[in-house]
Amino acid sequence: MTEIDLAGIAAAFGHELHAAGIPITPQRSARFAESVLLAQPRTIDEVYWLGRVTLIGDHTQVPTYDLVFDQVFRGFLDIVDTRPGPDTDDPGLRPTPEHSLDHSEQPRSDRPDDIASPITSSTPGAPQAQGDTDSDEASALAAASAIERLGDTDFAACSPEELALIRRLVEQLPLIPPKRQGRRSARHRAGRELDIRATLRRAHRTGGDPVARVRRRRIERPRRVVLLADVSGSMEPYARVYLHLLRGAVRALGAEAFVFATRLTRLTRPLSIGGPDRAYAMAAKATPDYSGGTRIGPAITRFLDEHGRRGMARGAVVVIVSDGWEIGEPGELGEAMARLHRLAHCIIWVNPRKAAEGFAPLTGGMAAALPHVDTFISGHSMRALEDVMDAISGAVHRRVG
Repeated sequence: MTEIDLAGIAAAFGHELHAAGIPITPQRSARFAESVLLAQPRTIDEVYWLGRVTLIGDHTQVPTYDLVFDQVFRGFLDIVDTRPGPDTDDPGLRPTPEHSLDHSEQPRSDRPDDIASPITSSTPGAPQAQGDTDSDEASALAAASAIERLGDTDFAACSPEELALIRRLVEQLPLIPPKRQGRRSARHRAGRELDIRATLRRAHRTGGDPVARVRRRRIERPRRVVLLADVSGSMEPYARVYLHLLRGAVRALGAEAFVFATRLTRLTRPLSIGGPDRAYAMAAKATPDYSGGTRIGPAITRFLDEHGRRGMARGAVVVIVSDGWEIGEPGELGEAMARLHRLAHCIIWVNPRKAAEGFAPLTGGMAAALPHVDTFISGHSMRALEDVMDAISGAVHRRVG
């Protein structure tokens, strides 16, 4: 009998929810897998409620969750059909009525999949022989622990199968753009600026006495994000993962994506077109120096000359993913970083080698760049990758001591 890949099921279900608009994180997928192991659900409806309490955090997400759950676990409809077009008003796309009931009010179903043994087969809810229960539960336990184990595993130490799972998890990471204050303001009860005109107009209702004061505050706008990833030979184990992060940032944040080894290549358009396979094929075709040497200084200088000074780097959050191993002159990298620091709002440097025991930024390139970096983090694992997401969404000027 085929053993269950619970980690794969949880990751795939989370991926479908994320694609449908629910911000699912790898931790929520891991909690869902753990809850299935602990609760040992015997019906599809029990799986539904385990997923509902572990995967979603807002009641407005319930209809979308219902539709995706029916497609994944019941096979009612395809997920593409759940995204209504401009002329779509099909009542058949609404969630099933049983999901709108409280758990204690749900009727007992006579369908065979609702009286199945604990869900431990490759097809959720399918019946199985009792003699295979112990072996399936053992394999399910191992699969469920995979996501948690990968949380702190260095990307360079992962097997191809684990990297495949990590790539799916990276696609689920919620990308929140950093904010900046816009030039315009809007009315807000907590604003600090008094709207004199609106206050005086409202004072006509109270005999000229400005009893109700109208306030305004600046509107927040998303700040531009620029990512430059090192794809040289020394960064190859990490470049595979960060290429997925670049694609997610381009599609979710409208970010600008570049890669460099011996030269700089802009990948914003290739990563934004079509599905993952086509995007990565176009990216690979556009990057002939993949796994080559490392010339960080000339790459950043070219970025500044061709893109940065024209406005792309001005006030942006710039994320550089590199181990800092420079084959050129460190002084050139230092000058380029100083120029970039004067333009950018915040520079985040992600160095996977930082997590190594006894690490010190003593290499020529890293030592020259670090004085101009605001945030210095490792990003070597899934858990560290979440720190990268937090640094981007909460980007402020922070100096490295």
